[in-house]
Formats: sequence, C-alpha cells, structure tokens
Amino acid sequence: MLVQLANLLRESLKVDCDEVWKNERTPTPIRVFGVGLHSIGLSVREVVSVLELLGVERSHGAIWNWMHTLLEEQSDPLTTSPSRVMVDEKQIDVDGERKWLTAVIDTESKLLLEIDVFSRCGTDPAAAFLSRLEEKQDLDETGFLVDAGGYLTASLVGS
Repeated sequence: MLVQLANLLRESLKVDCDEVWKNERTPTPIRVFGVGLHSIGLSVREVVSVLELLGVERSHGAIWNWMHTLLEEQSDPLTTSPSRVMVDEKQIDVDGERKWLTAVIDTESKLLLEIDVFSRCGTDPAAAFLSRLEEKQDLDETGFLVDAGGYLTASLVGS
C-alpha cells in the first residue's frame, strides 16, 4: 500500500490540470493526490486525515467538491481494456426493500467500471448489467473473477 501511495503522489505531481481547478487555494498536485486517494478506496474523511499528515488542512466538503469538479470536467467516460475484472453482487436494504447491488472493478487499476442496483438477482439482471459494461469497455481478452454467482458471466458466453 505504501508503494501504491508513493506512486500515486509521484503521478499527481506530474499532472497539469490547472484549468479544471480555477480559484482554488490548494495546489493542483495536492488536489489530484487527494482525488487519487479517494479513487483507490479511501473515504473522503480518510483523505482528510492523510492530507492532515502532510500538513494540508482541508474539510471533507472541500475534498468532496474537488472530486465532483473533476468529474464534471471529464467530457468522455473512461474506457479501458482490462485483463481481469472482479464482479460481485451484494444484497442491500433500500427503504425496507431488498435490492441487489452489482459492481465490476478492474483488478489492476482498481477502477470501478460499472455499478447498478436491481430489484432481483439472476440471469436477466446480470445479462443487462454485463451488456451495458460491454458497450463501455473492451472485454474481448478479459478474465472474470466471480464468487458463487456464476450467472454473472453467463451473458458473455458466446459473445
């Protein structure tokens, strides 16, 4: 994890995106580093704590704004050609109703490639989910890691 943080900081220092960050009091490399920390799985409040360790005091609201400012400025959705992805489904409770959250993550970059919530689990929702994923990502050479829900990759057989 320490090597991953060091690489993230090194890459953040190379980024030139001042046009996205107009009227900010925090230097661009620090903002990019904070957004990067969040993208690898830290919560906004954890990002605040890491930045405080570096002597940068910003509120969780400021960091949340950095992320959303950057997202709004990105005109094209990110596309990848992942070699291996992890697909998982989790039952959640939404306003007292049972729902199923399905997500797929590129195991190398740790990018969240697709996420959706369905009112039921099974082959039909999985096929719809993976079909949308195929529209956005090149999955020709992609290996899928799934747990017990084998139907999550069923729609890709024969594609």
